[in-house]
Amino acid sequence: MDKSGRGSEGDERRRRAPRKATETSLTNAALFYLQRFASSSENLRRVLLRRVARSARHHGTDPAEGAALVDAIVARFEQNGLLDDQTYAEARARSLHRRGASTRMIRAGLRQKGVADDAIDRALAALAEDTEDLELAAAVALARRRRLGPHRAAAQRESHRERDLATLARAGFSYDIARRVIEAETVADLDAMLSGEG
Repeated sequence: MDKSGRGSEGDERRRRAPRKATETSLTNAALFYLQRFASSSENLRRVLLRRVARSARHHGTDPAEGAALVDAIVARFEQNGLLDDQTYAEARARSLHRRGASTRMIRAGLRQKGVADDAIDRALAALAEDTEDLELAAAVALARRRRLGPHRAAAQRESHRERDLATLARAGFSYDIARRVIEAETVADLDAMLSGEG
């Protein structure tokens, strides 16, 4: 509370009543969401359905009518090309791979966003066309990002070996891939492995 006894602006924002779920308000919310985030159709549907649920609790609107509006909006956005699960899956898979995600983690992440298995398979196949060894490339990227193995100071490498291996294992990489990355002598050796020379 401020000195006048009123709540802070943040408190007022949290307490503000949700908008009534109408076709216009849901369409505007969907467009605003898509301006900020890439999304699969199912993920956008979940976001909008949460708005419908809040509206039903606060305004007494019919959740079934709201769900029907959400389905119509998602279908319209798919027809207009604003939502394309295949494009989303491919872009998200590339982004996660660059950050060092294993194919197992990419698959799990896309499933969590509601992407169908066949779209995930095609996204991973497209990714494999661009990269010779997906798992190795992702493990090397993660090692670089997290400063593991040859990216670690030489004096710390041996004492952190098991921890580094465990980090790659938790990220979904096989023991063989993790061992190859962590036991590489230098960063140049990792680069040689990626280019097929090592």
